[in-house]
Amino acid sequence: MSATVISLPLAAPPAPPLVVRNPYDQSRIGTVEQSTASDVERIMARARSGFSSSRALSRFSRHEILDRASRLLDERSEQAARLIVREAGKTIGQARKEVRRATMTLSLSAEAARSTPGEMIAFDAFEGSENRRGWFTREPLGIILAITPYNDALNLVAHKIGPALAAGNAVVLKPSQLTPLTARFLIDLLIDAGLPEEIVTVVHGDRDLARALVEVREIRMVSFTGGFTTGEAIARAAGVKRLAMELGGNSPVIVFADADIDAAVEACVSGAFWAAGQNCVGTQRILIERNAYERFRDRFAARTALLVAGDPFEESTDVGPMISAEAAERVEALVDDAIAAGGRALTGHRREGSLYWPTVLESVARSCELWSDEAFAPVVVLAPFDTEDEAVEQANETEYALHTATFTADLARAMRVSERLECGGVMINDSSDYRIDSMPFGGAKYGSMGREGVRFAYEEMTQPKVVCVNG
Repeated sequence: MSATVISLPLAAPPAPPLVVRNPYDQSRIGTVEQSTASDVERIMARARSGFSSSRALSRFSRHEILDRASRLLDERSEQAARLIVREAGKTIGQARKEVRRATMTLSLSAEAARSTPGEMIAFDAFEGSENRRGWFTREPLGIILAITPYNDALNLVAHKIGPALAAGNAVVLKPSQLTPLTARFLIDLLIDAGLPEEIVTVVHGDRDLARALVEVREIRMVSFTGGFTTGEAIARAAGVKRLAMELGGNSPVIVFADADIDAAVEACVSGAFWAAGQNCVGTQRILIERNAYERFRDRFAARTALLVAGDPFEESTDVGPMISAEAAERVEALVDDAIAAGGRALTGHRREGSLYWPTVLESVARSCELWSDEAFAPVVVLAPFDTEDEAVEQANETEYALHTATFTADLARAMRVSERLECGGVMINDSSDYRIDSMPFGGAKYGSMGREGVRFAYEEMTQPKVVCVNG
């Protein structure tokens, strides 16, 4: 299928169209027109008009549009899922789950549009203000630049667009160059649900275009999901504007010997290899108490070896391709480096094009990139620990952290460890990649800026306005 194109006229000479390809077999899916930095004023002119339209919509109208869009996405769920498979390489089962989540994200956004207007302020609770009454409302920021990644090409767009529209903002959306058609599918659906076309301006282009948009003073907020290097560049270029960034992680899981080992194995296999490991909260390092290490290691490696890698449209496939052959080559090189430094591959470490088989390593040096940085790939590192303090210290070694997890039958220990883990979320007796779309979601330590999760993103995308009546 091809999405309706809602492109701006481009300045001459136009950039050549981007060809979008299937990461599994490299077949051509479609093309999208490219904008350049010279098009920024035209983009902003449309966005200004979009903000005028958006702020004029009543909260009820915003609710109705988002609610209708949620229902339309449910009706078109299989179409959306198949597009995700073709464009992003997720397995069909994983793609269907992403669509269900995006449907919920839009539904939550619809509710936010009419349930979070502000609140009363008790002015008369303070001496000298006995005759004053008032309230604050939550008002839109204005024009929001949303930059989204490829790994959740539908739901992460919904997480930025939904709250922004609920709040009455306009959006300039720059989706990943690798998955632009899925983003356009969602915007077309919103327009079918009644959204005025000018409220969301979809643009496609390279880093020069992104930088030019980030630098526009009139843009009130940049909401970005992606890597640290790009996030740092955005922060340097943005100037005085609101920033919300989700910059990835290196999710550690701590497994204590008293845990249900079989349940921990199943949860960690899912958490590590979902979406071919291209998951910002995917399990990457598993720290196992030494007297349970061999038992966990052997079961985890054996369970991983049973996973089927291949055609993402096959219902039996567990792990589809990575987003590109280059991405698979990168992780293959990282694993080679870890093995050269003394690591040992227990299973996997096999590549064919963009397919990289689920890989489990042990004895990886803590100086290796696979230990310290985000792999964003179907690779897991196992390591034993002797004490609780040692486990927590190793889990906290990275300078950024989204989610961690711990498995234990000891509730007191679970609470104690969760307090000491430096991260945005702790999952107890669950995989690190557990998330629902209503919870606050974001990182800790370096690069932590703002939170997603519909209600929390809505607050980031609004500003309080106080009204006080004297008399």
